[in-house]
Amino acid sequence: METKAISRRNFLRVSGLAGTALCLGFYFPANAKKEQLISAADQSAFEFNAWMRIDTNGKVTLTDHRAEMGQGSYQSVPQIIAEELEVDLKDIDVIFAIGDPTKYGSQITGGSSTIRGSYKKLLKLSATAREMLITAAANKWNVPASECYAESGHVIHKPSGKKFNYGELVADASKLSPPKEVKLKNISEYKLIRKPLQRLDTPMKTNGGAIFGLDKKLPGMLYASVERNPRLRGKVKSFDDSAALKVPGVKRVFKIQMMVFNTTRDGVVVIADSTWAAMQGRKALHVEWDDTGFEHVNTSDIYKAHEELLKKEEGLFLKKQGDPDSILTQATKKIDVIYQTPYQSHAAMEPLNCVAHYQPDKIEIWGPIQAPDWVLGNITSKFNMPKEKVIVNMTFLGGGFGRKAFLDYPYEAVLISKEIGAPVQVVWSREDDIKQGPYRAGISYRGQGAIENGDITALKFKMAGQNIDHWNGPARGKANGSTSEGFLKPYYDSIKNISFADVPYEMPLPNMWWRSVYASTNGFAYESFMNEMAVLAGQDQLDFRRKYLKDERWQQLITDWREFRAGNQGKRTRDTVWRLPNVLKLPLGMW
Repeated sequence: METKAISRRNFLRVSGLAGTALCLGFYFPANAKKEQLISAADQSAFEFNAWMRIDTNGKVTLTDHRAEMGQGSYQSVPQIIAEELEVDLKDIDVIFAIGDPTKYGSQITGGSSTIRGSYKKLLKLSATAREMLITAAANKWNVPASECYAESGHVIHKPSGKKFNYGELVADASKLSPPKEVKLKNISEYKLIRKPLQRLDTPMKTNGGAIFGLDKKLPGMLYASVERNPRLRGKVKSFDDSAALKVPGVKRVFKIQMMVFNTTRDGVVVIADSTWAAMQGRKALHVEWDDTGFEHVNTSDIYKAHEELLKKEEGLFLKKQGDPDSILTQATKKIDVIYQTPYQSHAAMEPLNCVAHYQPDKIEIWGPIQAPDWVLGNITSKFNMPKEKVIVNMTFLGGGFGRKAFLDYPYEAVLISKEIGAPVQVVWSREDDIKQGPYRAGISYRGQGAIENGDITALKFKMAGQNIDHWNGPARGKANGSTSEGFLKPYYDSIKNISFADVPYEMPLPNMWWRSVYASTNGFAYESFMNEMAVLAGQDQLDFRRKYLKDERWQQLITDWREFRAGNQGKRTRDTVWRLPNVLKLPLGMW
C-alpha cells in the first residue's frame, strides 16, 4: 500500500477537523492499480472508497457506501473495521453514504462485492489508524511504541498500565504520517470476525427505529400512486378522473410518460395527502388504454418460440472443447431433453417506493436504492442538473435482489415532483411490482448427452431466452456471456467433449438481474441434466458426479451429503445440507 504525503498546513486547510478528529480513507488516483492511503478528508480533492472518523469522544463513525438490504453490510463492514481498530462494535456509528462515485467509487450493491472488494482494504485502513493512535500515545508518554497496545478503544502502556481513550489521541494522531506498512492480525487472534455476534441493525429493525424508504417524511410532502399501462408499449388513450377527484385527500390527477429501457411506459398519476387516499383515488380512475400497433405475446408463445429456435438454430458458441457433435451423432445411448424456467418477479418484501424533491436548482432523493451512483448519473443526465446539485440518499432496503438497482422508480418520482412542484413519495403496490417487472428472464435449455460404458462422452447445451448482457439493444452477434454460468468448472477437466451455445431471443419484455442472475436458472437445467445422465448410465446421482468432481473438497461435500441422507445428523453434515445444494445451485427437493 502506498502512502500519499500531505502537509500539516494542507491538512488544516482541507479537513476543517484540526485537533478534533482522525479521518482515514482510500484515495484512488486516475487509472492507478494500487490504492493510496491518506490521512485527511478533503472531500473536494480526494476520491474515497470508504472512510471513517474518530472524534474526540472516541466515537468511530463509518460511512457505508453500499446498501443494506438484509445481506448484512451494516454489520459486516463495521465488524471488519472494529477488528483491526480494536474497538467495541457498540462504539461504532454507521451512516449511509450519498451517491457519489467520485468519492466512493462503485456503489452498486451486487455480485457479493461489498466484502470481497473491500475486506483487505478495510483491514489495512483500520490497522493503520490503530498504529497511528498507538504512536500518538507512545509519544505522549515518551515510551517506545512497542510497549503499547490497543484494546477496546484505548491505547495501554503495558509496563505501567496507563491508558488513553482514542478520543484523547486523535488530535496528535492526525498530525502523523500514516505508516507505509502495517501488520495485520493472525486469524487466530480475531475477536469479532468469524464470531457469532448480534447484528447492529437488529434492535432498530425490531423497535421501529430503522428508516426504510416508506418511513421517510418531508415537510409539505405529498403522495402519489400511478396507474401504469400493464402492457409496456401501450399508451393512455383517455382517462376520466371525476370520481378520483371526489375521494377525500386527492389533490390532482395527470398523465405521465417515461422511458423504460428503449421504449415508453404510460400511466396516470394520482396525487393526494396520504398514500391511502392516493391509492383509493387510483381505484376510482377510469382509464382507456390504446394497445394497438404492437404484437401481443403470451407466455406459451414465448416458450414455443424458444423450443423452435433450440431445434433449428445452432446459436452463438460461447465455449466448445472437443467434438461433441460427432460423438452425439454416432452414440447409441444418448438423451435429448428441454428444461424451462419461468419469468420471475423480484417480489422483495418491501415494495418499490421513492421520495423525491425537485427544485429548479437542486434535486434530492431518498429511498431503498441499490445503486445510488447509477441513480445520480441518470438523474443528472435526464434533468440536465449539475451532479453536485443532485443528492441521492440511501435508506435501509427491505430486500433488493437487483430490482432496486434499476433506475425507473427514482426517475419517475423526480418527474412527478417536478410536475407538482413539491416533494412527493411514490409508492408501488404489490400488484404494480409483479406486473411491471423487470423480471428475471424466462429461459429454455436444450441438453444433449451421450453415455458409453457408464461414462459421459459428450455434452451439448443450448439456451434460448432474453439476455441481460444486451437488455438495452440487440445481441449483435455475441453470445450471452453467462451461458455456461452454473456449470461447474471441474466438469470441463474430466469431460472431453462439451459445448455451450446461446440462441438469441429478443422481445421488449423488461428483464434484468435477479439474485444469482443466470446461475439459478442454468444450475437447475444443467444439474437436472446430470441427474438424467446418471439415470441413463444406471448409476446413483452422487456416485456419478464423483467421477467428474475430483477435487478433494467436492469429494468431501458429497460424502457429507451422503452421510446426512443416511441419518448422520452431526454438525458437519448439517452444514453440508445447505452448502452442497447451494454450490450446485439446486433446491433441496431435487436431492
